[in-house]
Amino acid sequence: MTLETSTPTLSNTRLRTLIAAFRGKRVLVIGDMVADEYLLGRPTRISREAPVLILELDEERIIPGGAANVAVNANSLSADVFLAGVVGDDLAGTRLRNAISERHMHQEGLLTEHQRPTSTKTRIMAGSPQIVQQHIVRIDRVDTSDLPDPCKEAIIAYIQHLLPSIDAVVLSDYENGVISPEIIAACVPAARALDKVVVVDSHGSLFRFQGVTALTPNQPEAELTLGMTIHTQADLEEAGQRLLQGSQAHGVLITRGSEGMSLFETGKPPLHLPIYPLPYASEIVDTNGAGDTVAATFTLALTAGASMTEAAYLANAAAALVVRRLGCASNTPEELMSVLHE
Repeated sequence: MTLETSTPTLSNTRLRTLIAAFRGKRVLVIGDMVADEYLLGRPTRISREAPVLILELDEERIIPGGAANVAVNANSLSADVFLAGVVGDDLAGTRLRNAISERHMHQEGLLTEHQRPTSTKTRIMAGSPQIVQQHIVRIDRVDTSDLPDPCKEAIIAYIQHLLPSIDAVVLSDYENGVISPEIIAACVPAARALDKVVVVDSHGSLFRFQGVTALTPNQPEAELTLGMTIHTQADLEEAGQRLLQGSQAHGVLITRGSEGMSLFETGKPPLHLPIYPLPYASEIVDTNGAGDTVAATFTLALTAGASMTEAAYLANAAAALVVRRLGCASNTPEELMSVLHE
């Protein structure tokens, strides 16, 4: 699809001031915490047992994923981050908690559920120091069942306790069972009443979230909610307006991969942004987690006083940076400032 894209005229000084204002913003991230496990190895030979590669394991990593990656992105941009969700009483949960602790994020609202494994996504990568790592297969270990009532009640109590003292809420829904109707009902109306920024990044139906500040779906998520396929610019603009009307959100930012992103805002014409041009040539390495980067950056920009156009511009630049790195990545304020241009 060829879009009539536009680049807003924005002041570099203004954008830098907004990024500097991210520091110390208090953000509550509610959602499905995931342990992203990476097994990196060198292919050495073909197995005699089956026509498959044998890898010699070089490195293992556990990186915060899912809602935890939204939190890491906000944390890297100098926000003070609070998490609400669950992990299991297992090794993946311990490693995920350790990674969160290393970043000095608050995990009083991150509960341990003994009957539920930590959601874990294992990616097996093959390569060598001389070549780019290739993603061979992913193995998911995820329990998508509803949370037990005591666990749900404890999360709701934590949210209600924390809401008055925070600046923004991000609801990060990977459909792993945390973002239930009860948690939405306990969080969204209360946050709206307190005039908090509320941003939703959801893999499930977007119309569950009524009256939030903004939705940040990717195009397939938008299509799934609306039951339509987006082929043309007219389709895209119809989708944006239907999402605005159906959710009563103030804004909808649809991310579209290599085609950039589109912002729809109540009472304003759509804004279609092409993929952000970096000041240096660099290949896209891994798009995993880019949507989390967009949600975190867009939220912090709004919290700092940005217009939705300014917030979308910064989120677009942030996404262009992280897809140049392997795995869920994040940006510092200095890195984000370094790629800004008039």
